[in-house]
Amino acid sequence: MKNVMKLVLGMAVSLPVALVAANETPTGTGIGPSTGDREFSISGTGSNDASFDEGTFGIVAEHGWYLQPNMLWGVRQSVNYASIEGESLTDDYWNGATSAYLDYQFGAEKVRPFVGGNLGLNYGDSSDDSLFSGLEGGLKFYALPSTFVQTRAEYQWFFNSADDIGSSFSDGSFEYTLGVGFNY
Repeated sequence: MKNVMKLVLGMAVSLPVALVAANETPTGTGIGPSTGDREFSISGTGSNDASFDEGTFGIVAEHGWYLQPNMLWGVRQSVNYASIEGESLTDDYWNGATSAYLDYQFGAEKVRPFVGGNLGLNYGDSSDDSLFSGLEGGLKFYALPSTFVQTRAEYQWFFNSADDIGSSFSDGSFEYTLGVGFNY
């Protein structure tokens, strides 16, 4: 009878510990997301010429969901402003892009590199409305258990139909961002 009581007591103590451990990140550090968590981040991007006469800046907002603690899919919206001077350029321009993305994060510590891809629509004053696809990579640094600083670089190529995808890869562009994000 004593052995049965020890077994029941051991199971009673083990069950809550197992449930808490199941909700932790893979390493049990309590840093970063768990399956089902959401993520919001806001980032900035910009550039200018040497004399600061011309420049661009933009804001990127992202909202994502964790399919697993290391796999994030979401929606990204960017708005960009450009002030460019030239012979045939007389106005400032506003552009935007909306895309869906899927990223894979490596590790479960404070510093987490990630890679991924995206697919979206580019539109605005100075661009032809077109589809784009991109490859991306970056780094998240968790300053707090659910708050991080993020940097990302992506290569995007633009196309109007499926026939253009392969031939337009070499005509792409790079985008760089730096921002802050939160898991909840």
